[in-house]
Amino acid sequence: MATPGYADDKAAILARMKKVEGQVRGIHKMIESDRYCIDVLQQIAAATRALQGVALHLLDEHMAHCVANAVQAGGSEKDIKLREASAAIAQLVKS
Repeated sequence: MATPGYADDKAAILARMKKVEGQVRGIHKMIESDRYCIDVLQQIAAATRALQGVALHLLDEHMAHCVANAVQAGGSEKDIKLREASAAIAQLVKS
């Protein structure tokens, strides 16, 4: 299997994901503590934005490495990687 495009940023991405994980645990505790609905919703929005940030970073890395390399190589791999990127973008836009 090829090295993922985000390999150079793996530690930073994992750190960001740990932060999101902490945010989600905090939301869980807020609900257990019967916190005000709006406060919980604000924290959910913050966690969602953080995940979107990670997703956009991963997409950027995918485009810069995986897609760019496939386009350079040409052939069917180029078409596959372009379709994958397009599907990923569509999925992000829908979320």
